[in-house]
Amino acid sequence: MTSRERILRSRNFKEGAFQNLTLTPIKADDVTYFTMLKEAMNRPGNVKPEVPLPVVKAPLRAVSGYKPVVTWFGHSSYLIQIKGLNILVDPVFSGNASPMPFTVKAFPGSDAYTAADMPPIDILIITHNHYDHLDKKTIAQLLPSTKAIYTGLGVGKDIRTCGSYPADRITEMDWWETIQISDEVSLTATPARHFSGRGLKRGGSLWASFVLHLHGYTLFLGGDSGYDTHFKQIGAEYGPFDLAILECGQYNYAWPFIHMAPEQTVQAALDLDAKVLMPVHWAKFVLSNHAWNEPPKRVTAAAAEKGLAVTTPMIGEQVIVGESYPHQQWWNL
Repeated sequence: MTSRERILRSRNFKEGAFQNLTLTPIKADDVTYFTMLKEAMNRPGNVKPEVPLPVVKAPLRAVSGYKPVVTWFGHSSYLIQIKGLNILVDPVFSGNASPMPFTVKAFPGSDAYTAADMPPIDILIITHNHYDHLDKKTIAQLLPSTKAIYTGLGVGKDIRTCGSYPADRITEMDWWETIQISDEVSLTATPARHFSGRGLKRGGSLWASFVLHLHGYTLFLGGDSGYDTHFKQIGAEYGPFDLAILECGQYNYAWPFIHMAPEQTVQAALDLDAKVLMPVHWAKFVLSNHAWNEPPKRVTAAAAEKGLAVTTPMIGEQVIVGESYPHQQWWNL
């Protein structure tokens, strides 16, 4: 069955586009696109750090062990390693997250890692096709050393434009679909409350979160999502999670349905029955008007009130699931 045939047969594809589980406006009813544009052109000065971000340069090719090691590269890019297996999620190493090269540039320090620093990739996961998650320049550099790619329905079309790559090594998944990658590793695509599109057309490909089972551990890879009941549903079906990696940044009163406020991120982790929360989607790009370091301040405060463990590593600082969870407040520069 072709990708297009699978899209048309998906229960999530209706009226010519993929849909969320619940009605999800892109913006709040009382906000105009003119207001959003005006605010985007007049952002406050604290949306960017005043000094380069601190970074740990880890020897990624030398990582081995029997517990998952997670290395964050800022925003929503991170590497998961265990027993010689390398899983890379939403890598964006080109220095910007926009179709225009001189806009949405990475913060100084946050671009310390490049595609050349990555070990050979066994599994590349792309949660959706927005520019801050699917970076064609980065993917083009990674393709020669990538064994397999997993993504949502329809996203393969964007990946195939990055360079020559065997079609049978790109697996497009619908929500609730599980792929048994090996005896010890499986991947399930699960819902997210968001949207897709790299131009004017939206909803042509599927956005997703993922449940990753590997060597006895269960991780939740959240992608982008507004808060909704799907977190509790996923938690009931696949939880508890040893680690939930959830978006926490680029929220705005103008788009409350497609991104979570930090307090909602904490609630989502609780709904998932996560043992530890790792907040991402911050510390690299300006896509909203909040202070660049507001997300970790709010999410750690909210988590403390709820008794939820949170890890907030520096870029490049390694999280060892079940063993080491960095939590220093390095963002207070």
